[in-house]
Amino acid sequence: MTERFAEWYKTRHDYARAWKERTGGKVVGYFCTYVPEEILIAAGVLPVRILGSHEPQSVTEPHIFGMFCPFCRDCLAQGLKGRYDYLDGIMIAQSCLHIRQAFTSWVQHVPVGWSYYLPFPNHVQSRAARPYLVEELRLFKEAVGAWVGRPITDADLDRGIATCNEFRSALRELYESRKAEHPPLNGVEAMLAVVSGQFVDKTEHTTALRQLLDALDGRERRDPKIRLMLVGSEDDDVEFIRMVEACGATVVTDDHCTGTRYFWNNVEPGEDRLGAIADRYLTRPPCPSKDWPTRSRVPHILDLADRWGVQGVVVLQQKFCDPHEADTPAIIAALREKGIPSLFLELDVTVPVGQFKTRTDAFLEMITADDLF
Repeated sequence: MTERFAEWYKTRHDYARAWKERTGGKVVGYFCTYVPEEILIAAGVLPVRILGSHEPQSVTEPHIFGMFCPFCRDCLAQGLKGRYDYLDGIMIAQSCLHIRQAFTSWVQHVPVGWSYYLPFPNHVQSRAARPYLVEELRLFKEAVGAWVGRPITDADLDRGIATCNEFRSALRELYESRKAEHPPLNGVEAMLAVVSGQFVDKTEHTTALRQLLDALDGRERRDPKIRLMLVGSEDDDVEFIRMVEACGATVVTDDHCTGTRYFWNNVEPGEDRLGAIADRYLTRPPCPSKDWPTRSRVPHILDLADRWGVQGVVVLQQKFCDPHEADTPAIIAALREKGIPSLFLELDVTVPVGQFKTRTDAFLEMITADDLF
């Protein structure tokens, strides 16, 4: 059942083109999971997250600083190479300066019919954050409605909210299954189930998730050996996770934006639809760029580690990622205080996976040795 998610991940561009031909609808590429997909879906638009290809590239140098993170440069390269030529529009919700530069350069240098910058508060803990975001969502809803040629009604918003809630609930059930002593999924399968949902029609994807959930009881269970958690920057690198698990471990949970941070909480439906959507995005597990002045990520990560029985944490940072670089020391210190070993790795698409394998092997040997005493 997991092969469908792997195929969607591999053929994401073909899927979007086929969806457009089948439905006649519009496709919007988006940067950052703070984009409110509910509103796009309410308008009949397919949201497609812009992700990189994990291949070295040389086309972004005239457009973006070389010391910006490799993820944002890899994303921009996909646009410059024409791989997202089927997009009808592109948008971003403000997150970090690096990915915002990728969006700005894309708008300037890649032909696209419609673009939208959604100002999203970084100070999400401020009392002003909610009224500010509600007004920005109202303007966004009106702009999307004008673009598609019809107003977005309350019934449309209810449908968009319900669609996303059902999708997120199914993913949380899938992750709950990984708490088992012998998980029915490995980390690669779980990651593909999550990240493919960022390209595929949510209703179709939720149906596939429900079919997988129904089939889990009959699956051969996996000996996890060492239970790991991934924490940090965006990571949809299949080969990296496959390498980690081939070293003798199983990734049982994560905290990054192509994992649990994307689907963790639902919108609580109410008469104030935009307020409910704003509440969901303001209170989701935050990106470190928004986790201040109270640092909420650390206790959330420790809670995940405890509930999923984690024995070690791999802390990942895209090279030059300023928000995560500032966040990592506090996370590692908190894990150490709880007696949970961690391995810090700096990701870059130009670094061969073999270097990471050597360090991962040593980390897992350390955990095994500690367990003997």
